[in-house]
Amino acid sequence: MATGLVSELINHLGGGFARSLGIKLAGGAEPEIFKWFLASFLYGARISTTLATRTYREFENHNVLTPAGIGETGWDGLVQILDAGGYVRYDFSTATKLLAVSTDLIERYGGRLGDLHATAADPRDLERRLMDIGKGIGPVTANIFLRELRGIWPKAQPALSDPATLAAQRLRLLRERTRNGQHALAALQGRWKASHPRGLAFVDFEAALVRLGLGYCRKGKHDSCPLAAWCPTAGRARVRP
Repeated sequence: MATGLVSELINHLGGGFARSLGIKLAGGAEPEIFKWFLASFLYGARISTTLATRTYREFENHNVLTPAGIGETGWDGLVQILDAGGYVRYDFSTATKLLAVSTDLIERYGGRLGDLHATAADPRDLERRLMDIGKGIGPVTANIFLRELRGIWPKAQPALSDPATLAAQRLRLLRERTRNGQHALAALQGRWKASHPRGLAFVDFEAALVRLGLGYCRKGKHDSCPLAAWCPTAGRARVRP
């Protein structure tokens, strides 16, 4: 894998989503983990990243960043926060789900996502337990949340998401026939370990691929893609060796 390609990818599209929000996951502190969980919940809906980020900032502004805080804010208060962030289309349903998830998390795991992780038997059980909280966590949200906890939670090993897989295939980092998310992840991690820029983590690489897949590959914006020079699809040049 070309080190220059990875550097260009992250430089143009950015690294980890949590870091971009100022959330410090590295230490595994429970308050930071829940902040990222809340942000992942917002990113998981069919809404733009910009609006989801703006809505998360509203939760920050109102200091509603814990399961207890969500419960104390109540349905009406949550709807107001969601509306202020531009989350209007999903405000009622999201407020209902957030309350259910927070209540269930408190009742079953003492409000601690770390305890949920500790209770899980393995990576797949961890995903099942997450999606079982309050019946409001879907596979997309679970994947968003867990992928940035790689290396922090030992059992956080979600498959490579579809947008990241698509982007990696377009850049010829994965074979086109690679369809299984776990196989795709293993192949990409193998290439990453063999050659990657110093000071960067796989989570940054994965997040940049997600952004590329969602913002350009899926939308067919090949010629305007910041990685066009590396992408055969853009008709500019083949990926450099």
